[in-house]
Amino acid sequence: MTIANECIEIQVDSRRLLDDRLNDAVQGLQRVAMLTGTHGILLTRHKPGHYTAALSDQVPFGMTRELIH
Repeated sequence: MTIANECIEIQVDSRRLLDDRLNDAVQGLQRVAMLTGTHGILLTRHKPGHYTAALSDQVPFGMTRELIH
């Protein structure tokens, strides 16, 4: 289960922007995850240029995983 209020939506049309936005999202979520120590980060690719980054109890703390729909 993902914590709904800790989800960041990312929509871009350039690879450089995508890398920057994903890095920013992961860094922000890492700071939040450190407060509880119970959730990892799940990056989900919904379609080209459309991603979400979220804290998830399905990902071990300290890990980041990618899911492609």
